Amino acid sequence: MKGKKSNRMIAALMSASMGIAAIPAIAPAAVSAETSDAVNKVVFSTDFEDEDVSMFTNRGENDTTVLSASDEASVSGSTSMLASERSKDWNGPAFRLDDKLKPYTEYYISAKVKGRYYTNATFSFQYTNSDGETKYSNLVQNLSGSDWMSVENVKVSFTDEMTDVFVYFEGGQDDLFIDDFVVTEAAQVEIEQDIPGLKDVFANDFKVGTALTPSDLSSKPTMDIVEKHFSGSITAGNEMKPDAVLNQAACQTYFEETGDDTVPQISFSAAKPLLNYCQKNNIPVRVHTLVWHSQTPDWFFKEGYDPNGEWVSKEKMLKRMENYIKAYFETLTELYPDIDFYACDVVNEAWLEDGKPRQPGEQGSGGSAKSAWVQVFGDNSFIEPAFTFARKYAPEGCKLYYNDYNEYMDGKLNAIVDMAADLKEKGLIDGIGMQSHLDARQSLDAAFPSVSMYDKALDKYCELGLDIQVTELDATTPENPTEADFKVQADYYKGIWDAIYAHKDNISAVVVWGVTDDGSWRAKQYPLLFDADYKAKPAFYSIVEGREVPVPKVIYGDADCDGKIFLNDAVLIMQAIGNPDAYGVNGTEKTHITKQGKINGDVSNTGDDLTNADALAIQKYLLNLIDKLPE
Repeated sequence: MKGKKSNRMIAALMSASMGIAAIPAIAPAAVSAETSDAVNKVVFSTDFEDEDVSMFTNRGENDTTVLSASDEASVSGSTSMLASERSKDWNGPAFRLDDKLKPYTEYYISAKVKGRYYTNATFSFQYTNSDGETKYSNLVQNLSGSDWMSVENVKVSFTDEMTDVFVYFEGGQDDLFIDDFVVTEAAQVEIEQDIPGLKDVFANDFKVGTALTPSDLSSKPTMDIVEKHFSGSITAGNEMKPDAVLNQAACQTYFEETGDDTVPQISFSAAKPLLNYCQKNNIPVRVHTLVWHSQTPDWFFKEGYDPNGEWVSKEKMLKRMENYIKAYFETLTELYPDIDFYACDVVNEAWLEDGKPRQPGEQGSGGSAKSAWVQVFGDNSFIEPAFTFARKYAPEGCKLYYNDYNEYMDGKLNAIVDMAADLKEKGLIDGIGMQSHLDARQSLDAAFPSVSMYDKALDKYCELGLDIQVTELDATTPENPTEADFKVQADYYKGIWDAIYAHKDNISAVVVWGVTDDGSWRAKQYPLLFDADYKAKPAFYSIVEGREVPVPKVIYGDADCDGKIFLNDAVLIMQAIGNPDAYGVNGTEKTHITKQGKINGDVSNTGDDLTNADALAIQKYLLNLIDKLPE
């Protein structure tokens, strides 16, 4: 039974200057009670028995929602919060985070929601980025039924670069009842350090990476897994896609001031936390993505950047495309000159499964089959100029890819092969991105695609003589999986990974699309290698089983691991000794010494940590005073 008082936030213990990062777009799987209930700290809880709804608001002056305490419905006890007079589906009760919680800290949110007549709700959040743009994301979708629906232990976290942050309920226009709203601070979890790192196991074969959102940066165990297993490559989950980069207000302002609506204005504010992390830790980045029918706003294709305007001509769109791609790469490399942007998905998902282009139309009203690019160009003739402009403006060393899903189905596969062969002949493409969103299902016989089907697709793409990257790998189980389902998933992952490994001479990177199951866009089907408790799943062990971690080659004296011995190696050792916070193994500078560099730099035979004697020995070697290292 509920108590008569609600537990409230102890504001004095919380920081008052906060912000929030992006949250995964699909409902996470619930965190186990073993991990959460035993060690997590409740920082806010209300059952509304005190009839106080003051910690919640509607979503601004255009939201007609009225909030009140109600005895009409409750989970237990007698009171809940009622959100009534909602006139739009986005109207609803909101709870502000950035004035109550701490940045760079992981929290779980749980609540109950019920519609007056039928429950049809979504649990979402919004925040304002450093450019003043409001961003939205769904946390839990399809809260549908005739009774109370539960939101269970949804992970949220944020950085200090984002403001005006809320979680909220929306969906339909029916009155909503909210009850048992709880926020807990997640306890720190130690990841499994006694298992081999994926990036290390395959260090001599291909990069192993993952996709991240800014919210991941606030989770220490998540980032510990990234460092151990996936730091060979990072892809921004959403923050470098067109809708995150294009700035409509700035585009319209530029047009009003110049009369020129062919020069799109862009911003990487959404990606800034991720890119800062990659720059600090010297992690290569895959650029995802430039030209895509989805997550590209319809206004980008309209006169004056007006979503209600006329479609622009093909000629104008070509100018916009070139200026957009030019600004994208020039801005990116100006802001982050030290990041290795080693790959870019220039065009994404342009072909349907039957090998035909998508249908013309607005993305907002036409669904995934519609493409505004096809609307303007009439067909897929926009692909070649996209690669032409990318080749012209991409930074040196950045390889250009065409990326797609269901890339193993014959119609689409053949269309991609024909397209890529033509682009290769013209010197415009470097590789194919195989997204590899797979489905293990209940058995290997039912899995789609089958391992043999995937293997044949790899054969076909490798015959092109282009590089291959597996760009968004995951493999779903049935919902509510059993131990047997996880065994099937493990066997399937092993078969797929073995096929990839057999083609390793043509594959330069394998990127797993997310870190833990609960953060996946397919969270209800547990598609990844680590579970919500940060533990390696059977699928992980199936991949590394029987494989040894290659022993890194020691080059004595090569403290900066560039394959050579120069004076800068001695300088780096002295910097690491004098300022370990900046230049040590965990230092903040891009040029900090690595664990391997520390091994390489230990050349004085002292048997101790790095000392000035090591730096001196390198200098003696360079002056030919000694003929080999270690001394």
